[in-house]
Amino acid sequence: MASTLENFIHSLDPRALPRVLQIQSGIYFQGSIYEMFGNECCLSTGEVIKVTGFKINKLIASICENNEDSQFSAKVELPLNFPGLYKVVADKTPYISIEEITKKVAIGSTRFGHPCFYSSEDIKLANLTIKQGEQINFNSVEEVNGTMAVNCGVVRNNQSHSFTLPLSQEGKFYECEDDQIYTLKEIAEWKIPRCRNRIVKLSNTLHTWDSSNPLPDNFDGCLILTPVYEVQAVMKFRKDIVHILSDLDVEVKDITDCYDTSSFLQPLSLEDVFERTSKEFPMIAEVMEGPLGRQKPYNLLHIGKEIVIYKKYQATRVLASEIRSDSPKRHFLIPMTYKGKFKRRPREFPTAYDLEIARSEREQLHVVATKAFDSPHTELFSVSVGDQFLVQQRQTSEVLYEGRKKVIDVLACEQILSDTYKEVLLPMYMEGGFVEVIHDKKQYQLSEICKEFRLPFNVKVSVRDLSVKEDVLAAVPGLQLEEEITDSYLLISSASSPVESWEIPVYRLNMSVHLLSKDVQAVLPPMTKTTVEEISEEEYYMVRRFENQTLHPPPRPPKKPAALAPKPVSAVSKQVISDVLQATKNHVEGGSQGLLALQKPAVNSSTSRHPHR
Repeated sequence: MASTLENFIHSLDPRALPRVLQIQSGIYFQGSIYEMFGNECCLSTGEVIKVTGFKINKLIASICENNEDSQFSAKVELPLNFPGLYKVVADKTPYISIEEITKKVAIGSTRFGHPCFYSSEDIKLANLTIKQGEQINFNSVEEVNGTMAVNCGVVRNNQSHSFTLPLSQEGKFYECEDDQIYTLKEIAEWKIPRCRNRIVKLSNTLHTWDSSNPLPDNFDGCLILTPVYEVQAVMKFRKDIVHILSDLDVEVKDITDCYDTSSFLQPLSLEDVFERTSKEFPMIAEVMEGPLGRQKPYNLLHIGKEIVIYKKYQATRVLASEIRSDSPKRHFLIPMTYKGKFKRRPREFPTAYDLEIARSEREQLHVVATKAFDSPHTELFSVSVGDQFLVQQRQTSEVLYEGRKKVIDVLACEQILSDTYKEVLLPMYMEGGFVEVIHDKKQYQLSEICKEFRLPFNVKVSVRDLSVKEDVLAAVPGLQLEEEITDSYLLISSASSPVESWEIPVYRLNMSVHLLSKDVQAVLPPMTKTTVEEISEEEYYMVRRFENQTLHPPPRPPKKPAALAPKPVSAVSKQVISDVLQATKNHVEGGSQGLLALQKPAVNSSTSRHPHR
């Protein structure tokens, strides 16, 4: 039975791929070649194509000025990178079974892939009853005792209860209200059900859109989003991959069941290759769709290039961001084999709690205050701009408030005076401002920093990596090394001239290959080259959000006791703070004259725990 390409793709379950389609009719003349958005292909009547994948390319948004119940008026086209944060409006149409939910709703391993539903009736299980209207979290789809089921959970009295629901479970399941906010791209990837539209409400704008804004001025209504898919397909007798927009006016027929799919080339993404067993490596592949980029090895991976894929593995990278006050910042993934050297740069700490997190046993943390703080208690210290401290340790202290004693968390420090040191206590909730004073002029390898210091850590390249033609990090004024991540890589080289091998990231490189039935001449790879990878803002947040879920975030700063709110902070001129920062910078970059201009002469002592002496 023929259908439009749009209807076919909208109803297609990704798990049923690949599918072989025959072009039945359309607006195209036989044998004509059309170029749509840079993608060229022939779609003549009778042509047979194999669909290997599809993804949302753009969204058609119907505008509603008031709310989701009002009449929708104009339609506009929105690219996936259109700025703004959006709230998802819960779908009022119920799903009639668990199987329908799994076919139409994205369920995955990330927090975006855990949709929530409620049943209109009680569901009685063997040892648990799910109550009517109770929120059910859908976590994953798995085979349980030979039956496909969904792993679910409910939270009662702050305790999670896990259970499974078979796909055959029927009822009326409604989508729960979602209080999270999402980008348009996140909604396109996770929050648009198959064969259904999605209503969203603009929460707030991220930044100004470079092109003309298609939405009305001061828009505060809802949008009903209809996806337009980009279909990835293979055509017979061609080695490249073609991309077709799903809204093209053609009719297709699914002939998969009566066609030999092996007559087509089988394109594999890097993720597909990575899922192969380790015994299948090394292998030879031909590039069907190559990445964009001028840097090696990306400029070598053009269509038709034969490569050797030696192995798959996990490798450590250090996630780093450029230090700058304005945006956008550049972000990098630095391999542990990076051969450049770093010098330390001062860190800035917004609160006393941050000082506690940053302190280490290796050296005493020395800071200068850049913001004044008036303590509400005589037992605790009031800070002025320019005060210098050596951070000691966290402890508790009794303070008097309205005639009653209270115990609060404090940070013990030594204030540096002209000829002595004064023991002081800073409240942990203090919202101050501090900049680090660095006495360490040593040059460090990346591996040394990760071993000896706690990240995040501020550095600057002092000796560039001489093993590469251009070290992109050497031109960056300052870097914050944020955290170590573990990522997936393939090791590849050219099949024709395997002089060197390269690591390529599996999940950040848009590349497709097909495997060749050729024997690999050299099982051992040649000398491996690793590169510093510059990643986009979107990739940066993806790395932190998805690839590093095993790391626990640092504990949140303690909330300021309601009864211990500080007095108003005394006003400090911006010039004074600027002088403090500049003086510390001068101290790090060559001498201590700038810092000495701010501090009084230190006392003479040989005690090693005071680094400034």
